[in-house]
This record gives sequence, structure tokens and C-alpha cells, in this order.
Amino acid sequence: MGLNSNGGDRLECLRNARIVVLKIGSAVLAGGSDLNFAVLESLAAQIAAIRIQACGESGHDFTRQVIVVSSGAVAAGKKALAGAGICDFANYDRARPAIAAVGQSLLMHAWNRAFAPHGIITSQVLLTRDDLRSRKRFQTAAGTFAAMLSWGVVPVVNENDTVSVSGLKFGDNDCLASLLVNLVEADMFINLTSAPGVLNADPQANPDALVLESIEEIARLDIDALCGCKSELGSGGMHSKLLAARRVSQLGVPTIILPGREKDILLRAFGLLPQADASCPGTWICADKKSIPRRKFWLAYQSEPAGTVEIDDGAARALLYNGSSLLPGGITSVTGEFEKGALLRVCHSGHNLGVGFSNYDADDLAKIRGLKRHEVAAILGQARYPDVIHRDNLLLDAAI
Repeated sequence: MGLNSNGGDRLECLRNARIVVLKIGSAVLAGGSDLNFAVLESLAAQIAAIRIQACGESGHDFTRQVIVVSSGAVAAGKKALAGAGICDFANYDRARPAIAAVGQSLLMHAWNRAFAPHGIITSQVLLTRDDLRSRKRFQTAAGTFAAMLSWGVVPVVNENDTVSVSGLKFGDNDCLASLLVNLVEADMFINLTSAPGVLNADPQANPDALVLESIEEIARLDIDALCGCKSELGSGGMHSKLLAARRVSQLGVPTIILPGREKDILLRAFGLLPQADASCPGTWICADKKSIPRRKFWLAYQSEPAGTVEIDDGAARALLYNGSSLLPGGITSVTGEFEKGALLRVCHSGHNLGVGFSNYDADDLAKIRGLKRHEVAAILGQARYPDVIHRDNLLLDAAI
């Protein structure tokens, strides 16, 4: 279960967190076009320090487990290849998985070297979205992480670029990290970035934008209006970090976005310095007051939607206010090619209401949209399912 951070003390929440997913962006780890080992060394020392600390509520010592989601493989790979005289990539997009594969071993070597003085063993975990989409593989991965954490190992996680293909990519490590929060049942998400925190306006349009100290209801935040630019070294930018924070907030898990290059930033956040700055930088993002079941989180975010259904006013009201399932009669249009069981977007008047699993494939759904149940039976031979998306397989306000 996530920690209740709504209106509470963020320092208390951080200190009581037992499983933390820590995502570190390329712009934090890479100096220019190569890994900055001094930064890795500093972060490893801080991670070692926050792993063991007294619990504020019970007074007992406990070992905090940390999963590191580390970017930087592409930067390390480009540097190594350039050093070997290989730097002319005719098609960078096609070469990127190979560049990442070269850099991944260098990245792990750097993390092993950084954690070694603290007696901490690391493990390399490379994932594709398909590993989390398959329920059996999801459960296997969860068991693997549980074993490593019980041994005190720090897993270093990244996307398996070598075999990732379109439709199975996480898109960026912010997305991967948010899905890991569910997989390992973490109760804290920390995102280290090159920015000072979340700004109250797009810095491209407003250079005087200020850092937001906290965001109480991220579901009400217009993320698209607030930001949209991507960082030069990374693939996400603040937009993807806020989407990730919005996802994990639905699990009842708070997020803190911190400037990863600032000295002792993790120690400051956890209040472990002798004269810790009470106004720790960064932005605290509260968890939702009511969390969703982990199964619904899994079904909503395990893959990208394969199609879209547009619904009428009556169906929208039924979903939003009555907790109803989506029936064929409320659907006005169907787009995309998909099979039965695919994840679909549910839209109304151009707005995304949520996502859910379809009981029908695209061809059948196009035939029965707008029809009542007895009419569905006349078209398909039988009304196999009374609903297109059952409410148990629907997540409203999905962060996609």
C-alpha cells in the first residue's frame, strides 16, 4: 500500500518508505556525451545511506530497499563508439538499440564500481513492455525482484532496447519506472532530473517560471499546457515525468521530483544531513486520496491502446457518474484494427475518458455500434457479451 501523503509531512513519508523506485535521467548521469562517474559515485553513496535508517513511527531500524531505473546507456555507447572511430550513423533511430547495447555494459560496470565501496551488490534487469503485459511474466518478474530485494541487492533497471519493437517499447524510463512501482509494490517514487523541479509555467514561454513546492491533485493539472518539451540527452522531459507521477498517484504512491545534480540531494530529501535544509528543493506530488486496485493499474498501462471508441453523451454520463459498463448502444464510432481483448481508448467529445479491455474485435464492434442487445444478436448471430467494456475492465482518467 502507498503511504498517505495527502496534506501530510513529506519528510515523514520519505523516512517511512520501505520500497523506493528511484529513476535517474540521462541529463543527471551524463556529462556532455559520456557518463559522469563522480555523479554515479555520489548517488551510490547516498543510496547506501538512505537504505538503512530508523523508522520515525516505531523507532525500529529497517532496511529500505531501492530499485534504480537508470538512463545513460545511449550516452555511454555513443562515447565508446566515437572513441573507436565509429560515429557516423546513417540512420540513428535504427542504430540506437545497438548503441544502447554497447553502452549498457559500460553503464552497469560504472554502477558496480560506484556501489562496491559500500558492499552493495547490484543486478542488471532489462525489460520490454511485453514482460509486463503478459500476466505470467509479470508475476515471474515480481518474484525475481522480491528475491533480489530480500538479499539486499540493488536492481539497476533499463529497457531492453536490443529486442524492443514498436508497440512493446515503454517510450522512456519515466514510463518504465512508473510501471515498476506497481510491479514491486513500492511506496515511494523519486525522479531525479536536470530541472530544479516542476515549474509553474512552460520555461520556453516564460523564463521567469517558478518551482512548484507541491502538487496536491495532479489529476487536475493540465500537463500538456504546463510543459511539453523533451530534454536534449533524454527521451522524456518533464511531461513524461508528470505522466509517470500521475500514474503512481492512482496507486496511492507519492512522487518527489528532485534536481539530481545538486549536492547530497537524496540525503537532504530524507533529512539525513546534520543541518538539513527544511525547504528541500524539488516538487512533492501527493498521492490520490483513493487508490485504484493494482489489477486495474496493470490493465490500463500494460500496453498502448490499440484502438479508440467514441461514445455519446448518455454513455459518458453512465460511465462517469453511475459506474456503468460501456454498452454497444453508446458507441458512435470505432477506429483502429484490434482483436478481442485489446486495450481501447474511450473518448467523448474529443476528450479521453479512460481505457479498457474490449469484448469484441474491431470488425464486430464496427457492426454493432449504436445497437441494442437484441439487435446485436441479429447482426452477429448472438449477443455474446452484453457490454463492450465491463466496468471491472475499465479505468477512467487513465494517464496515457
